[in-house]
Amino acid sequence: MTVASTACPNPPPSSQSAASAYSRFVLRIRRRYAEQMPLLPAGAPLRATMQTTLEALLASGLDTGSALRVLRQLVMERLVVLDCDGACEHQAPLVVVTRAMTELAELALDVAMQNSGEALDAIYGAPQAPGGARAQMWVVGMGKLGARELNVSSDIDLIYVYDHDGETAGRSDGRGQISNHEYFAHQVKAVFNLIGDATEHGFVFRVDLALRPNGNSGPAAISLSALEEYFQDQGREWERFAWLKSRVVAPLACIRSGSAQALRGSVLPFVFRRYLDYNVFDALRVLHRQIRDHAAKRCAGHPERANDVKMSRGGIREIEFTVQLLQVVRGGRFPELRTRPTVDALQRLAHAGLMPQDTADAMARAYDFLRKVEHRIQYLDDQQTHVLPTRDDDLGWIAQTLGYSSCGALLSELDAHRELVAGEFDRLLGGSADCKRCGKVAGAPPQQLDELLDQLSEQWPEQFRARLAPWRQHPRVLALREDSRTRLMRLLQRTAQWLQEGSVTEEAAVRLIDWIEPLLRRENYLALLQERPAVHQRLLRLLGAARWPARYLLQHPGLIDELASDELLHERFDPLAFARELQQRLAALRRTGEDDEETCLNLLRRAHHAEVFRTLARDVEGVLSVEQVADDLSALAEAVLRITTDWCWQRLKNRHRDTPQFAIIAYGKLGGMELGYGSDLDIVFVYEDEDERAPEVYAAFVRKLINWLTVKTGEGDLFEIDTALRPNGNSGLLVTSFEAYTRYQQQRGSNTAWTWEHQAMTRARFVLGDESLRQRFDLVREAVVTAPREAAALRHEIVAMREKVRGAHPVKGGKFDIKHSTGGMVDAEFAVQFLVLSQSARHRELIDNVGNIALLQRAETAGLLPAGIGRQAAAAYRELRRVQHHARLNEEPTQVTPPALLAECTAIQQLWAAAFPSGS
Repeated sequence: MTVASTACPNPPPSSQSAASAYSRFVLRIRRRYAEQMPLLPAGAPLRATMQTTLEALLASGLDTGSALRVLRQLVMERLVVLDCDGACEHQAPLVVVTRAMTELAELALDVAMQNSGEALDAIYGAPQAPGGARAQMWVVGMGKLGARELNVSSDIDLIYVYDHDGETAGRSDGRGQISNHEYFAHQVKAVFNLIGDATEHGFVFRVDLALRPNGNSGPAAISLSALEEYFQDQGREWERFAWLKSRVVAPLACIRSGSAQALRGSVLPFVFRRYLDYNVFDALRVLHRQIRDHAAKRCAGHPERANDVKMSRGGIREIEFTVQLLQVVRGGRFPELRTRPTVDALQRLAHAGLMPQDTADAMARAYDFLRKVEHRIQYLDDQQTHVLPTRDDDLGWIAQTLGYSSCGALLSELDAHRELVAGEFDRLLGGSADCKRCGKVAGAPPQQLDELLDQLSEQWPEQFRARLAPWRQHPRVLALREDSRTRLMRLLQRTAQWLQEGSVTEEAAVRLIDWIEPLLRRENYLALLQERPAVHQRLLRLLGAARWPARYLLQHPGLIDELASDELLHERFDPLAFARELQQRLAALRRTGEDDEETCLNLLRRAHHAEVFRTLARDVEGVLSVEQVADDLSALAEAVLRITTDWCWQRLKNRHRDTPQFAIIAYGKLGGMELGYGSDLDIVFVYEDEDERAPEVYAAFVRKLINWLTVKTGEGDLFEIDTALRPNGNSGLLVTSFEAYTRYQQQRGSNTAWTWEHQAMTRARFVLGDESLRQRFDLVREAVVTAPREAAALRHEIVAMREKVRGAHPVKGGKFDIKHSTGGMVDAEFAVQFLVLSQSARHRELIDNVGNIALLQRAETAGLLPAGIGRQAAAAYRELRRVQHHARLNEEPTQVTPPALLAECTAIQQLWAAAFPSGS
C-alpha cells in the first residue's frame, strides 16, 4: 500500500504567509469577489457572522440563490487562509474548518426551506397536519453533514422527511389544493434550485439524495410513517451505517421547537438493535468490497487514482467504517457509544474498552492528518476529489502547508497512517480469519448438515453424536436462513476440529449444543461466534468448567461478548468505574429522551448481569479465590444498591428533598461479605429525617426501591430482597426511623430484639447512607454486640436456635451436608456469633465484622479457644465454603458421603465443643 515516492520540487515561491495565494480556486475568488470579501467579518466563519454577511449580500441587490453562492465563495477563501497561511502551529484546527462548512450548509438549507415555503404557500397554501396545524418537512443531513464534519468541497447527502400526510390549505380563492406529498416534492426541487444548481456564481453545495429509501427510484420526500414502514420491512444493513450519523439540520424553527425529535423514535431502533448485532459484519464486508471494486475500476489505466486519501486502503472511509461498525454492533446495549463525530466516537470506544486507548489516539491522528490532506487537495481547484495531485508543484504546496520539508516526508507520513488504519480495519473485519488453528475451516465452504453429521459419526464419541443427531430434523435448524445455516455449520466444524485436537472436552462441546439450540432463532449469536473465534473458544472452556455458567448464559446470552476482552481475566470489579459507566449510559439515554423507567430498569440489569458474568468467568478460570469472588459480588451488590437508590429517589413523585436522609443496613451474606451467585439480600431500611412527611415518603420510596430491585423485566431481575430482620420482622414497618431501630436493638422499651436478631447483628454492616449515620450505626452495633450478657443463658439460647435450624434441614442417608450437618458451616457460624456476643466486651478485637475466618483466628489468639482449634476451624470453614461453591457452580448436591470432608467436619465439631462444652 506504499505511496510512490513522487519527486517533488522545492515549495512554490510564494511566502509561507501567503500560501493561500497558490490556490487557483482562491485566486478566482479574489478576482471575482474583491468588493464583497470585506463583508465577511474577521476570524473563523460562524453561523452568526455568515448570517450577517448573507443579509449584506441580499441588501446589495442579489437574489437569495446568488447571495448564498457568493457567501459560499467568501467562506471558502477565508478557510483556505485560516488553514494554510501562517506557521503550522497557528493554522486552524480541523474542527474549525468542518464546523464552518457544516454551519454554512445548515444556514443555506434553512434559508432555502423558508424561501421555498413562502413561495409554495402562495401557490398551494400551507401543508396541513391533522387538527389544522402546519405539517412540517425536516431536512435530514447524513454522513459528514450529520456528524458536523463536512469537508470543504463536499456534496451534502440529504433525506427529506415530513411528519404528516394530508392536503394543503389551498389559496384564498379556493384553488391550488394539492397533497402534502406533492407540496413537499415541489419544495425539494425548489431547495435544490436555490443551493444545488450551478449558476454564474457556482453552487452552494452539490446535493445528493441517493441515500433516501429506495435510492434514486424512491420519492424525493417521504412521510415519517412510510419511513418507519421502510425501516421495518426493507431497511438494509448498510443503511444503518448511513442513518447512524443522521441529524435534522433544517429548518431551524423545527429544531428549536423540538418537533424534529419525532424522527429520533424511528431512527434509533433501526440503527441500534436491542442485542449485540454481529450480523452487520457481513453487510459491511459486502459494502466495502463494492467500494474497493469501484475504486479498482476507476484506477484501471489510471494508477495515479490509487492515491485516494478517502477511498483507498487505509483511507478516511476505513476509519469511519471501523468506528461505525463497533458503534452499530454495541450501540443498542451501550447508548454512550451513540455519537456522530468520528473522533469523539473513537474516544468513547476506547473508554468502553472496545479499542485500546493508544489505538484510538493513533486512529484520531490519522483521521486528522488525512482530512487535512483531503482539504488541501480540494483547496487547489474546488474539485470534489480526494486523490493526491500528480503535478509536483501541487504536491509540494500540500507538503509545505502541512509543515513538511519535502514531498517525501509527507508521503512517508501518509504511508504510516494508512498502514495503521488498514491494519486495524483488517483486524476488525478479519472475522474468523484471525484464528490460526481454524483458518481452513473459516475459508472452506461449509458442509451440509447431513454430510457433517455423517462425518462426525465416524470420528466422535457417542455422547456428542447422539446430541447432534436430532438436528437432522430439528425445526429450528431447518428454518434457518441460508446464511445463518452456513454460520452454524462452520461453528460445528470449528468445534469438531478443536475437539479432535483435544483443546475442547466432549462435555463442553455437548453443552455448547445445549446452549445454542434454544437460541437458533437469534441469529446474531451465531454471527458473533463465527466472527469472534476467541469468544467461541472461551465460551467452550467456560461451558466445560461447570453447569451453572451455561444456565446463566442461556438466561443472558448477550453476555458472551464479554469473553472478547483480553483483559477480562486480569481485572477485578471496580465499583467506581461501574457507577461512572452507568451514569454515562443514563446520560446518553437522557439526551435522546429514552430514559423512561423501564429502560432504566433494564440498564441496571444488563450492567449487573455483565459484572456477575465477568466474575464468573474469572472464577471458573481459577483467577479468583472463593473469598475474592464473594468480595467482588458483595461490592457489586453494594454498588447496585447505591445507584438504584439514587435513580429511584430522583423518580419518586412525592420526594421532599434532593437527597434522602436514608440508610441501608446489610445482614447475612451481604453483611458478612460472603455473597454468592444468586444470593438474596438481607437488608433493613432506616431513615433519619424530622420532616413530618418523612414516614409516608420513605415508605413509598422503599416500596418503589424493592420493586426496582426485584421486578422481572425482559432482562431478568436484580436480587431477591429479604427484610425479615427489620424490627418486628415481617409484621413490622418496611422502613423505620433510625431512633426506633436503635431502641429496638438496644432493648430500650417494651418492643426489643430477640437473641437471634443480635446474632444477626454480629454480621450487620452499613452499606449505604450518610457518613454521620454510618458512624452512629457503628456505635449502635458495637453497643449491641458488647452488651452485658449472662454466658450460660446466651449459650442455651444459641444452642436451642441451632437445633431449630437443624430440624428444619434434615439430612438423610448418612450423608454429610456441608452447611447443615453437625460439623458443618452453620455450626462454625453459630460458634463465632456466641464468641462475639459473649466476649467482645472484654476482647474488642472481636467487634469488627471481618468474617468468620478472621474472627476464629482472633478468638484463638485472644485465648478464647484452645491452641489450634480456631485456626483449624477457620481452615475447615474455608474448605467447606470452597466445596460448597464449586458444587453449586456445577449444580451438584452439597451433601457428601463420609469419610469425605471428615477432617473439616472434625475440626468444626472440636470448635463447637470448645464453645459449647457439655454440661455448661
